[in-house]
Amino acid sequence: MAMMITDECIACGACLPECPTDSITDGDIYVIDANTCVECEGHYDEPQCAAVCPVDCIIKAE
Repeated sequence: MAMMITDECIACGACLPECPTDSITDGDIYVIDANTCVECEGHYDEPQCAAVCPVDCIIKAE
């Protein structure tokens, strides 16, 4: 499973330095690479991108 960023993203950049696998690509709307995202397992207790997102636009992909 991986995290994903919804269209509500404001491209603030808060998530970029938090990703331990560098799975987030910046742009008009940020994107998380599902092939490399590990939901921070083995690094943190919870996905750090979602924890720091000021607009709560990062969710688990289904």
